[in-house]
Amino acid sequence: MIEEFKAFIARGNVIDLAVGVIIGSAFTGIVKSLTNNLINPLIGIFLGRIDLSNLKVTIGEATFKYGAFLNSVINFFIIAIVVFLIVKAINKVVRTEPEVEEAPEPDQSEQYLSEIRDLLKEQAKKQ
Repeated sequence: MIEEFKAFIARGNVIDLAVGVIIGSAFTGIVKSLTNNLINPLIGIFLGRIDLSNLKVTIGEATFKYGAFLNSVINFFIIAIVVFLIVKAINKVVRTEPEVEEAPEPDQSEQYLSEIRDLLKEQAKKQ
């Protein structure tokens, strides 16, 4: 069982996933900092408030902190855009399919010869 576990851990997919999770969590910290320190103050210029996380609505005893939700939405969109750009760049670099060149259009004489060949094949089948 220990050997199976070693083989499982040594597989490239598991190691790649672990690296992705570690880098993803570090990247999330960067995006939160970007949102809280740069984007929110920029939005705050237009709204008159710099800290969006303090925006809330109180109805009776319930408090709805929609500012924290807005921060989370902004973080999500930034992460989604960056991941999209990274995947797009990786797909450009790592092309799995070779580019297929289209065959040039045959000229008129080649078309006539292929038609003659096809007609001869049909006549041979009939005989």
